[in-house]
Amino acid sequence: MRTKNVTLLILSFFTLGLFVFNPHDASAREKEKTAYVDVAVATLWTEPGLLRSIDAPSASNPVQLDDWIEAMKYEDKLWLVGNLETQALYGSKVTIIEERGEWVKVAVADQPTPRNEAGYPGWMPKEQLTNAITFEKQYKRGFALVNAPKAWLYKDSNHRSKFMEVSFDTRLPLLQVKKDKVKVMTPGDGVKWMNKKDVSLHKEESRIPYPTGDDIVQSGKAFLGLPYLWAGMSGFGYDCSGFTYSMYHANGITIPRDSSIQAQHGIKVERENLQPGDLLFFAHDNGKGRVHHVGMFIGDNKMIHSPNSSTHVRIDEINTSGYGEEYAGAKRYID
Repeated sequence: MRTKNVTLLILSFFTLGLFVFNPHDASAREKEKTAYVDVAVATLWTEPGLLRSIDAPSASNPVQLDDWIEAMKYEDKLWLVGNLETQALYGSKVTIIEERGEWVKVAVADQPTPRNEAGYPGWMPKEQLTNAITFEKQYKRGFALVNAPKAWLYKDSNHRSKFMEVSFDTRLPLLQVKKDKVKVMTPGDGVKWMNKKDVSLHKEESRIPYPTGDDIVQSGKAFLGLPYLWAGMSGFGYDCSGFTYSMYHANGITIPRDSSIQAQHGIKVERENLQPGDLLFFAHDNGKGRVHHVGMFIGDNKMIHSPNSSTHVRIDEINTSGYGEEYAGAKRYID
C-alpha cells in the first residue's frame, strides 16, 4: 500500500460517509475563506474565550509554547482535557467556518475527521492567522519538511538572528538550497533560512519516500521524554493520537486525527502478527468499549506512546497494568 494509495483509501472512506474530507474540491466560497497558521503552533479550543491567564502564551502571536507547558502543573494540564480540540502547525491551511469577535472557528486541512468535511474543527484567536494569498503558490519548487523535533527559522542566511522555533512535521515552501542551509517562504513574514540538517526536501507530498514501520518507530523515539499535552500535535507536546498521527504524517502518510477513528480504518492485525509501526488500541470495559488510547508497536511486546497528562512519551510493555487488560486490537497503515 503506497503513500498515494493510502490517501486514496482514506478518501474512499469519505465517499462512504465515514469521512468527508477533500480540501481540493472545496467550493469557490470555501476557498475565499482559506487562511494559514501564522504561529509556530496554533491551539484550537472547543469554544472561544475559554482561556485562563496561564494559557495566554499559547494564544498570542508569536506563541511561547515552552513557557506555557512548563508553567502548567498537573491539575492545569488536566483542565485542558475536553477544552482543547487539536493543534495546527506553522503554515497549515485552514478553512474559516465562523467568526466571533477576535476568535475564529476553523477546520484544519490534512487532519481527517468525520466531524467536518474541510478538516478538524476548533476555535483559535484570529491574530494567529494570515490570509497569505500567494503563499500556496510558493510550493512550486517543493517544500522543506522539518524532521528534527524542533528547528529554528532565521532571519538571515548566516543564522545570526533567530526568528521562530517550529515543530517537527512543519512544511514550508522551498525557495533555495545551499550547502548547509535552505531558504524557505513563511506564510506572513517573507523569506527565512533554516539549517539543512533539520529538514528533508521534497518536490511534492506524494514523493516523500515510502516508509517502513521501523522508520516510523525511529521518528517516534526522537520524542522520548517529551511531556504529554492534551490535543498536542507538535514537538512541544503530543497527546496519544497526535503522536501517532504526526509520526505517520511526517513520513508521508495521512491517517485520521483521533484514536477512535484510527481504530476504525487501516488493516486489522492479529496480535501474533504485529510488526513495528502497527497501531495498538485500548478501550474501556476490558477492551470491548470505546477506544480511548493508541500506542505504536515497536517489537518485543512493547509500544511507544504518549499516555496522559501526568507523564511523557515513553516505552511500555503492552501488558502494562492499565493497558494490557484494555487491549482492543491493532491496525496497520503501511505494508
